[in-house]
Amino acid sequence: MNIDMSTWTGRTDPEANTARWHQQVQPFGTAAEPGTTLIGFCSDEGVRRNKGRTGAAKGPAAMRKTLASLAWHQSAPVYDAGDVVCAGEDLEAAHRALANRVAECLAHRQLPIVMGGGHEVAFGSWSGLAQHFTAQEATQEQPPRIGIINFDAHFDLRDPGFVVSSGTPFAQIAQACEQKGWPFQYACLGVSRASNTRALFDKAEQLQVLTWEDRTMTQSRLVEMQRELNSFIGRCDHLYLTIDIDVFPAAQAPGVSAPAARGVALDVIEPLIEQITASGKLRLADLAELNPEYDVDGHTARLAARLIHTLTL
Repeated sequence: MNIDMSTWTGRTDPEANTARWHQQVQPFGTAAEPGTTLIGFCSDEGVRRNKGRTGAAKGPAAMRKTLASLAWHQSAPVYDAGDVVCAGEDLEAAHRALANRVAECLAHRQLPIVMGGGHEVAFGSWSGLAQHFTAQEATQEQPPRIGIINFDAHFDLRDPGFVVSSGTPFAQIAQACEQKGWPFQYACLGVSRASNTRALFDKAEQLQVLTWEDRTMTQSRLVEMQRELNSFIGRCDHLYLTIDIDVFPAAQAPGVSAPAARGVALDVIEPLIEQITASGKLRLADLAELNPEYDVDGHTARLAARLIHTLTL
C-alpha cells in the first residue's frame, strides 16, 4: 500500500493547543489504534460512462488539501490509507481494489471514510463492507441488516445490465443483496424529481426505498425528518452513509459533476448526519462527485472537508 503523506501540509501556529489536521493525520498501518481511516478513490470512469462531466478523480486530493489546515478537535486518531486509482476504463478492477482496502480497514477496527471520485464509489465501498460481514457470517445467527443512507439528488438505481456507471451503484447493491439473501434497506434523501425519470421513481417504490425529495427537506420539517430517520435507523444493525455532494445547492457546491438547481442546504443535512453518527451504528461513509475543475474559490472542497470533519468528531 503506497501512502503519499506529502499533501498533509499547512499552517502551524506557535501557541499551545492549536493543532490542525496536517499535524495529526498518520499513515495507516495494521497496528493502528481504532479510529478513522481516509481512503481516496480516484475515479470518474463511472461518470464518463454516465455521460457526465469528468474531473471527480481529482476530488480526493482536493479534500485532503482542504482538510489539512482545519482545526483539530478529534478525540480519536485519523489515518490515511492512500488512494485506489482506476486505471483507464477498468472500473471493475478499481471496485475490487477499493473493496479490499475497505475490508482491511474494517478488520482493524477503523471507520473507513472513502473520498471519491464519482458516485460509482458506492458499489466498491459497499462491497468492502459486505466482504467484511461475509467473513464473519459463520458466527452470525442472521444476515446483517445494513442500512444505506444516501444524501443525493439522484436515486442511482439505473439498470446495470446496460452499463455499470455512477448511475447504477444502488441497483448493483440491491442485486448483490438478493443473491446473498440479505435485506436491502435504502434511504435516498434529497432526490430531485426533475432529475430522475418515472422509471427510477417506480424502481425506488418497487425496492421500498425511503425517499425524501429536495423540496420537502426544509428547516420547518427537520423534526419530522429526524423522527422518520430514527425509525429507519432502528430497523438496521449497521449503517453505510454515502453523500453525493450534488445534493447541495449549486451556490454551496458548484464543483460537482451535476450541479443542483435547488438542492438541500447544509443546515438541514448536517443535523441529520450528526444523528447518524450519534446512533453508534455507522460502519462506513463516503463522499462523491467533488469535481475540482468546476469548483469556485474552493467552496465545494471546503464543504466536503467540513462534512469529513463532522463525521470524525
